[in-house]
Amino acid sequence: MRLYGVGNVIIDLTLPVPTIPGPGQDVIADGAEYQVGGTYNTLVAAVRHGLASVYAGAHGTGPFGDRAREGLREDGIGLAHAPTPGRDTGFDVALTQRDGERSFVTVFGAEAELSAAQLQTLHPEVGDIVYVSGYGLLPRTNADAIAQWLTVLPSQILVLVDPGPLVAQIPPAVWRTVEARSSWLSCNRAEATILTGIDDSSQAAIALGRKVAHVVVRDGAAGAWLCLDEAAQLVEGIAVKVVDTNGAGDAHCGSLMAALARGESPERAVRIANACAALAVTRFGPATAPTLAQTLAALD
Repeated sequence: MRLYGVGNVIIDLTLPVPTIPGPGQDVIADGAEYQVGGTYNTLVAAVRHGLASVYAGAHGTGPFGDRAREGLREDGIGLAHAPTPGRDTGFDVALTQRDGERSFVTVFGAEAELSAAQLQTLHPEVGDIVYVSGYGLLPRTNADAIAQWLTVLPSQILVLVDPGPLVAQIPPAVWRTVEARSSWLSCNRAEATILTGIDDSSQAAIALGRKVAHVVVRDGAAGAWLCLDEAAQLVEGIAVKVVDTNGAGDAHCGSLMAALARGESPERAVRIANACAALAVTRFGPATAPTLAQTLAALD
């Protein structure tokens, strides 16, 4: 079994700051790090939980592309495509406040030029999982190519979609196509509200569950709402001291898919994912998912 990630692997410039500056203001960062991020965070979480993974998105030629490939190789994540000539991989600036909340400014690069021809070279088999990130469904990225590819993907392939914080910018026609092919939908409370107009996690999960068979609405420290057959239940999280929320949703998705691939029940899989995401936010940086052994120990 393998996980194919068709999202965007980019480079994160992570800056811990006391607060986000307002217009005309300035702040001094407490440091800076260049790290591989984006869909890489999800793939790393899956690998650390025992699920072999392949980055099936695009990547560029240049220093950021080189760093992205180096990070993928170091973690044993496969590459489905050759580098895109003439353009480097994109990056973002991730500002993390001392309360753990983060803000992003993103610059797209070669990862936003994944072609239909590249997607057609992918042949997931029964038992494999496809991960789709909302960042790859934006008009400026790979919306049309990914949506079209999903329509011809065999129905036996499990597809998990994380719409991401920019879900409101996904073209409605693209979203309808992706939603119709989703086996699982995983989003946080804010994203669920955007998708449904409902500011209640459980009710939003139920509304989403009328269209997608398996829905997870991540609700911070409370845990996550799991909706099956239009009935929602809260799968509780574990209490931790938050250091950096960057990558928490990615860790949740990656560990959730690994648990499902192992044959865990939906409730057990979400419980494991809750613990993985909780431990991830106790560490600074985006790709901070713990191993499966560390995650299971936190549940004991």
